[in-house]
Amino acid sequence: MTTARRAVDAAPLIAETDLPPAAHFMDGTFVEPVTGGLIDVVDPCTEKVVARIPEGTTEDVDRAVSAALRAKGEWARRLPRERSEVLHSIADRVAEHAELLAGLESANTGKPLSVSRDDVAQTVDTFRFMAGAVRATTALAAGDYAENHLSVILREPLGVIGVVTPWNYPLLMAAWKIAPILAAGNTLVLKPSEQTPLTTLKFAELVADLLPPGVLNVVNGYGPVVGARLAEHPDLDMIALTGSVGSGRAVARAAADTLKRVHLELGGKAPVLVFPDADLTAAAQALRVAGFWNSGQECGAACRVLVHESVAEEFVRQLVDEVSQLVVGDPQAGEDVEVGPMVSKAHFDRVSGYLERARKAGIRAATGGEALDGPGYFIAPTVLVDVPEGAEAAREEIFGPVITVETFTEEEEAVRRAGDVPFGLSASVWTEDARRSHDIAARLDFGTVWVNSHLVLASEVPWGGFKGSGYGRDLSVYALDDYSRTKHVMHNHGR
Repeated sequence: MTTARRAVDAAPLIAETDLPPAAHFMDGTFVEPVTGGLIDVVDPCTEKVVARIPEGTTEDVDRAVSAALRAKGEWARRLPRERSEVLHSIADRVAEHAELLAGLESANTGKPLSVSRDDVAQTVDTFRFMAGAVRATTALAAGDYAENHLSVILREPLGVIGVVTPWNYPLLMAAWKIAPILAAGNTLVLKPSEQTPLTTLKFAELVADLLPPGVLNVVNGYGPVVGARLAEHPDLDMIALTGSVGSGRAVARAAADTLKRVHLELGGKAPVLVFPDADLTAAAQALRVAGFWNSGQECGAACRVLVHESVAEEFVRQLVDEVSQLVVGDPQAGEDVEVGPMVSKAHFDRVSGYLERARKAGIRAATGGEALDGPGYFIAPTVLVDVPEGAEAAREEIFGPVITVETFTEEEEAVRRAGDVPFGLSASVWTEDARRSHDIAARLDFGTVWVNSHLVLASEVPWGGFKGSGYGRDLSVYALDDYSRTKHVMHNHGR
């Protein structure tokens, strides 16, 4: 039976002095809120309060936007080389404080230190990539496309951008937004999740001396207040959100009145298509990581297996063997801990509800399937089998340590069922047939399709979805495109 390993007499992950100021960050400094209460930040491993942050108001947002507006002209006029140097300095600063940020991330989210360290490393790489990419942007060549008229295409910053980031990757998702936004010459106001704000605030503290005042601003608070004000604010040129589908709809509706740009990276329900010729061992080993990384609280998680009936029994045997070996526990309980808790009591209850309803529907847990005893919001890594087509657990985003397994008979059926979800973020195809891999990948309606791997990311390639998973792209030069605008200037040079 799975148990959650607890730390015994371990040194705390962070000291009181490691915590960022419990305040908003505006105009280059931490400031107290206008009014409002405090929000408890809870360690999901112990259920104890580790910090309290201010509950932001619309007035706080307006102050931050004013600071960003004042700063936008000077920052936009900086040469790409100058902005690039600042981004490299930010990357250096984050790398210098990598262990501090990883410990703070784990203390706030409960994620294993291996996951938090990977987040910090990817944060550094994100800033380094954008620092280089902004110096190598391309566009349509200047030239005469109408007789005697020279056309020049300019890339311009949008202006001031509002950002809302999620609780599952607070530092990394902030970096995915901040780096291209700053590289493109914009200023921003960011709202971190009220559940996991600590590394974002610490980041702002660490880089405060590297950026002109007002370029980066952080306002704490709840989505219906702070997030809504950012989405509707008349002085913002864009709102960018990583979050749930419901949050994306709310942001898009609020942004419509001012016709500001909207960038949405929303949920997913990634299908994993395992064909008869697949390397079953490699697939099972890959899903041990890709299905349970960050405790399955990952929008690209390999959470929905569609396996050909001829190899289903053997694949499930290998998958269950891999998953049953996962080490669950507190991040302080050992470097080999792979799976932490759910981020909050509310999310723990939500995931537990999916498992209970699946059980009542006759879906069997081949391993896991239950909450774990003791303090903290731990759920056993779970593989659900005997999952019928259309089952709730196979269609809705559980966002926890749960993989569902369905079987298929024909290739066409697999493709159809893979796409029969409201999401279109990511998918993977497992086959040794190169022709099949190209064909199936082309027919899957998902923004990223891996072949014989899953959840492998790189700063050079785009990330984003189709359908209910939103629109816009993070990472790569496509993110720079999203956070800038093109202007056509045409000169009549006829004589």
